[in-house]
Amino acid sequence: MTRTVKTQVAIIGAGPSGLLLGQLLHNAGIDTVIVERQDPDYVLGRIRAGVLEQGLVELLREAGVGARMDREGLVHDGFELAFDGRCAHIDLKGLTGGKTVMIYGQTEVTRDLMEARAHCGAQTFYSASNVQPHELQGEQPYLTFEHDGETLRLDCDYIAGCDGFHGVARQSIPAGVLKEFERVYPFGWLGILADTPPVADELIYANHERGFALCSMRSPTRTRYYVQVGAEEKVEDWSDERFWNELKSRLPAEVAARLVTGPSIEKSIAPLRSFVVEPMQYGRLFLLGDAAHIVPPTGAKGLNLAASDVSTLYRILLKVYREGRSDLLEQYSAICLRRIWKAERFSWWMTSLLHRFPDTDAFSQRMQQTELDYFVGSEAGRRTIAENYVGLPYEPIE
Repeated sequence: MTRTVKTQVAIIGAGPSGLLLGQLLHNAGIDTVIVERQDPDYVLGRIRAGVLEQGLVELLREAGVGARMDREGLVHDGFELAFDGRCAHIDLKGLTGGKTVMIYGQTEVTRDLMEARAHCGAQTFYSASNVQPHELQGEQPYLTFEHDGETLRLDCDYIAGCDGFHGVARQSIPAGVLKEFERVYPFGWLGILADTPPVADELIYANHERGFALCSMRSPTRTRYYVQVGAEEKVEDWSDERFWNELKSRLPAEVAARLVTGPSIEKSIAPLRSFVVEPMQYGRLFLLGDAAHIVPPTGAKGLNLAASDVSTLYRILLKVYREGRSDLLEQYSAICLRRIWKAERFSWWMTSLLHRFPDTDAFSQRMQQTELDYFVGSEAGRRTIAENYVGLPYEPIE
């Protein structure tokens, strides 16, 4: 026996993009149901990024979930690029006419959105299995899935695929429809989370002959540090002591001297890749976030790109439901991809600029150093970095 549920927008995935889209639509009076294959604790257990572009910060406020972020988040006016044993400051606020970024963990964003959805009573099916989209090219798409031993059918107008790279949404599009663009990098980031004070007030991105390093943070008492490692490296081969020693070796001496070390509370290796699919829609199915694109974390764009997808689809659906502008649906993919490819370019450029590649020869290394020296030594160069880092503007929906 199959039970039928009806909604206007079915959302696959209860990560931050699915929850944010759901909250924005709910506040606008558009009904949503979210279907998530994991349980809430698993979703909240994912350790992810923490640098929010101003566009995402404003979108969270618009969704009514920005209060704790504004209270606890850390506004950053700039960041440091470290190379040749020195640090160069990128003044984000001064170079972009006042724009900044917010340091606030993705886990906290997800928690705030979960609480808001629970408070407003919108329906979410966690621990759903065998989720399958159907009739995507028709006017009445639907999902089928199993939940608590029951088979359900979710009828809807549109489906938003917010279920990540390995999710069912993209995989439900027939072969040959999507064109894939991919680059896999020959290294990863070994990251640790530690309850230690940050080494600096702002993030430090370091280029060093031993490899890239990043000094980041989650709060004034919790830090997130990374070092570049080979793609074949194993987490279990890295003791805390080995990690701290390697990190110190890649930082300018005065930064390394004030680094406070401590036991890690989480340690993992993230592979680096660039990935984009075109188009990002098939009939009434729309792909958002990691379901459609992945960026290396060097430019801090992953969650932020998902947010711009959310903003685009949300504003299109508003016009569809309020003004009957169904013509805008076909523009979703093109609008998103224009911004995505610019963010992919910035993330690729930052990755190329700051990492050591296995085939880097003396000439390439000197070019890398010279590129860094030119960009930080030129106001135009610093402005280019700053305007990309704080996030390019969202394209208006008209």
